[in-house]
Amino acid sequence: MIDAATLGTVALMAAGTYLTRILGYLALRNRVLSPRMRYVLECVPGCVLVSVIAPAFVSDRPADLMALAVTIAAACRLSILPTVLIGIVSTGLLRYLFSH
Repeated sequence: MIDAATLGTVALMAAGTYLTRILGYLALRNRVLSPRMRYVLECVPGCVLVSVIAPAFVSDRPADLMALAVTIAAACRLSILPTVLIGIVSTGLLRYLFSH
């Protein structure tokens, strides 16, 4: 069963991601943006996702640190969706392997 705190965290992160898109649109709807500014604004929701993995940097569990290294390596080569999937799978697999 999902913990209420976990569910709340996921809901708030989803709201934060959604609000960055909507507020950016509302604030900049009458302006012409340069390609560089468009790129920066498209990256903002990804910053919310970084808040999910940031606590893993201070983890004392070897499985999480190894999964973090795998995820960082994937992020250097792949787009966001494959990176997220690799991060989830590697974390689950390494936690399983280290617990047995």
